[in-house]
Amino acid sequence: MIKLIWAQDKNGLIGANNKMAWHCKEDLLYYKSLTQGQTVLLGYNNYVSLMGYYKDKPLPYGKIYLLTHRDIKIEGINVIHSIDEALKEDDLWVIGGAQIYKLMLEHADYLYVSLIKGDYVGDTYFPEVCYDDYILESKRESDVATYLVYKRK
Repeated sequence: MIKLIWAQDKNGLIGANNKMAWHCKEDLLYYKSLTQGQTVLLGYNNYVSLMGYYKDKPLPYGKIYLLTHRDIKIEGINVIHSIDEALKEDDLWVIGGAQIYKLMLEHADYLYVSLIKGDYVGDTYFPEVCYDDYILESKRESDVATYLVYKRK
């Protein structure tokens, strides 16, 4: 099962200068509750961004696939150069960035979308989603975000 998870503002903004455009503790806790210890797929820029937050601490995931064109080795990380290896996983969380989401959207069984309330400035947007391919499975409102889960039809 392929699950994409991301937070965006009302305009689809997901980032600013390779970081989040907002700080929303509630959403970070939600994200962590779903992805901690799980198998994840991310791109190189997202990896670099996360390492800026985690610095000397290990990333909070189980198996990590890093999709990149770079010829690198990182201890504890499965560096891959195509999505084929990650698609072999039974349960995979796609955690970004924008190019990885774009590659994986056609494979997504579930979409976990946090709509962050407020107006933000940034430079990275989530790719266009055809929500007609999905049914809304759950919706939860809070003061800071709306949490949506879509399941592919």
